[in-house]
Amino acid sequence: MTIIIDPQNSGISGNMFIGALVDLGADKDKIIEITEKVSKAFGGVKTTIEKVNKSGIDSHYCNIIILDKENPNNQSIGYCELIEIIDNLYNIVAAEVIEKSKEVFYEIAKAESKVHGKSINKIHFHEVGAADAVCDVIGTIYGLYLLNALDEDIIGLPISVGGGRVETAHGIVSIPAPATLEILKGLKFRGGPVNFELATPTGCALYKVLCCEYLEFLPTIDIINTGYGAGSKDFNHPNILRILKAKDLDILKNAKSTVNVLETNVDHLTGEELGYLYEKLLDGGARDVTMIPIFMKKNRPGHLIQVICKDENIESLLKILFKDTQTLGIRISPKTHRGTAKREFVKLPLIIEDEKFEVTFKIGYYNNKIISKRAEFDDKKNIANRTGLSIKEVDELCNITIRDYLLDNN
Repeated sequence: MTIIIDPQNSGISGNMFIGALVDLGADKDKIIEITEKVSKAFGGVKTTIEKVNKSGIDSHYCNIIILDKENPNNQSIGYCELIEIIDNLYNIVAAEVIEKSKEVFYEIAKAESKVHGKSINKIHFHEVGAADAVCDVIGTIYGLYLLNALDEDIIGLPISVGGGRVETAHGIVSIPAPATLEILKGLKFRGGPVNFELATPTGCALYKVLCCEYLEFLPTIDIINTGYGAGSKDFNHPNILRILKAKDLDILKNAKSTVNVLETNVDHLTGEELGYLYEKLLDGGARDVTMIPIFMKKNRPGHLIQVICKDENIESLLKILFKDTQTLGIRISPKTHRGTAKREFVKLPLIIEDEKFEVTFKIGYYNNKIISKRAEFDDKKNIANRTGLSIKEVDELCNITIRDYLLDNN
């Protein structure tokens, strides 16, 4: 199955996403229940999803009303505080939904960081509200989860972003607003067709994280179903987001299993400079960064820097490598095929001397068989620090926990 997100007509937002997924067949009652549960730390929301008609096209409109606008978490919440709240939702919604939601908020925070010249840890969300944004993001990803589409191929068509100017917390700015524009880098988008903001930061970040390929036009497809999500405004054209469910496309068979590899050798950077470069490359969109000690010409010790990335991040990562290493050449291996295993995240309780801890396990599958089951190191480190046990002892307890869980769940 392939999912095609079509925001060409009237842009993209979180609530339009949810409406289109419900129109496509996702259970609206379950989405309403989840959005109202995950918003409790922000004072709660009231979610309604109803059928409407937009310029002659039947669609679904999702309306999320914040119940406590004065709640401090809805005024200005830091990125780290927001992620901490989301990390407490594993008992409410599937771990893979939470992990993907965190990726979306990372994209938004990264864009805000770039615009305001602050580190991600110091970013506060102003334009992106807390309760409604959390509901938009988790509601959308949960909708795909309900449709069994979260691990399917998802492609995006160009986004219509609108035009004109919009008032923000930082004054009046051109559309797309600066943070939205940062998120849109590497994506296909166009202005119009109205003098209004059509693409929100949340909608663009969802699109960027979920899509594995971006195309200019619809490919040759065999449509299974179509869903329409309505926006709140009425224009002279249908204010809708269209999502298509189609049979597998040949063009996407290897889209998720190909990456680009950037490589360069350096022999003049200090350990501190390499550490700084490592962080910049990851923040710049690298999927992975490896630094391997090597010997270079004249028997000089150096490092081979390898960066794995998708197509849309090549130029920005090349810029970082040239600027921060002063290298004179970078090797590019395009469309390198890689084998990937399906991943599942499970959060399980671990009780040590009557104290309860939560541990996130990453389970890897290949050909429907488990090939790995590891506890996240940060969770093990936290338990070791709080209990006085060694990492090895904590690891043994975690192994028992995940083994028992897998036996109980076949």
